[in-house]
Order: sequence, then structure tokens, then C-alpha cells
Amino acid sequence: MTYVIAVSNEKGGVAKTTTSLSLGAALAEKGYQVLLVDLDAQANLTLALGFEPGGATLTSSDVLLENIPLENVWKKSEIDRLEIVPSSKKMERAEQLLPIHLNYGTRLADAFSASQPMKYDFAIIDCPPALGAVTLNALNAANLLVIPTQAEYFSAYALRNMMALVRKVRNENNSPLAYRILITMLDRRNRSHRTIQAQLENTFGDGLFKNVIEIDTKLRESPILGLPITVYKSNTRGAEQYRTLAQELIEYVKEKDQQPSR
Repeated sequence: MTYVIAVSNEKGGVAKTTTSLSLGAALAEKGYQVLLVDLDAQANLTLALGFEPGGATLTSSDVLLENIPLENVWKKSEIDRLEIVPSSKKMERAEQLLPIHLNYGTRLADAFSASQPMKYDFAIIDCPPALGAVTLNALNAANLLVIPTQAEYFSAYALRNMMALVRKVRNENNSPLAYRILITMLDRRNRSHRTIQAQLENTFGDGLFKNVIEIDTKLRESPILGLPITVYKSNTRGAEQYRTLAQELIEYVKEKDQQPSR
């Protein structure tokens, strides 16, 4: 079975797309088959893998609105073992039109179920910076929710709404949904960052990844070139931290006995 990970935060600018891309590439580098699913109308993940938004005939919005099978939409990237379901501005229509459909919150979960057995070990869903119908679909389809957050007040505060949505999803459609918070863009020299990091650790405990992602300018550069950090600058701190995060994730999944070991 494919292990499905949703990457979401209501707040933008927290390295959500960077995490989707970099974590996916790090898993692919370790030999896993990975599918990235871009659900954001901005299509930054699609761009970050070198695809032109709107260039594909079928995109993720067609999966949600037209029940197009996932296997008809995914595209092979130039990175070995890394493929993508691209997005485009058509996803804005999905956010508006999904609620008129019966059982609209589980259409992505249904698409994953209909495509089993899939060739992928992991699917990573990059969500829009909003907690609407599209993000609800991602969480209903996911085994694990990864919540990137900066160690800053407004980013940490936004976790309240995210936790409320997790409770809603668990109560209504996806009771096994787990979550892990990932601290991103951390500046260890910044006292307020260290303070909020400590507060997050005290509040969420095991709900946080042990590994963090620190500020690295190369992480901002890599999507511009259509390459994940593990390919663009393989030896940078950002690349190594996402590799370490990938290993922590693999160990977590194995512990839960939801993914065969390699």
C-alpha cells in the first residue's frame, strides 16, 4: 500500500512546498518510489519540478472534479523515482465547486483507493495555504499530516485551526490520521525562535519531528531551477537535514508497521 502524506498549513510562507519537494526527493534518493500531488492553484510544486502550470491536459483538479484516475494524470520528472500529479489555476474551480458534490471531502481518498495497488511507496500531497474543501480532501486521503511551521508567533498560532481540522477529520472520515509538526526556517541565533521552539516542544511533545529545518538560502534557490535541494546542492545543510528528516519518517512508518522495509 502507498503511504500517503499531506503537507499542510493554513499559513503561507512556512516552506510547505519546499518540504513536499525536498522530502519527496530525499525519499526517492533512498530508493523509494514517490508520487508528488500538487493541490495548490499556485502550482509552485509543479513549477519546482520543471513543469509549466497549465501545460498538462489533465491536472489534479480533474481528479477531484471529474473523477479522472490518478494514473491518467501523473507525469514522470527528470528525478529518478519521483513523479508528479501537476496542478494549475484550474484548482481554484475545485475549491469552489467541490462542495456541491456528494461526499466531496473523500474524492481524493477514493481516487487513491481506486488506483491500488499503486507503484509508489509514498505519495506526498502539497496542499494550498487554506483549510477549505481541497485541504479536507488531502487530510481524508492521508495516513500522516506533516505541518511545517516557523518558530514564530503567527505561524505557531495558526496551528490552532490546523488541530481543529485534524479533530474534525478524525471524527468524520479518517480516524487513524496522525500528524507531525515540522519546524522550518529555524534561526538558532534568534532568541525568539529558540523560545517558540521550546514552547512547541513542551506543547506537542512527540507530535513534533525531532529534526528541524534551518534557514538555508539554497533551499530558496533550488525550485527556481526546477530541482530539489538534494540534486541542486547535494552537500548543503538543507539537503542533509531533509535526508535526516526522510530517515526519521521512514523509521516512524516502519514502527507503525504501515510500510514494508527496504
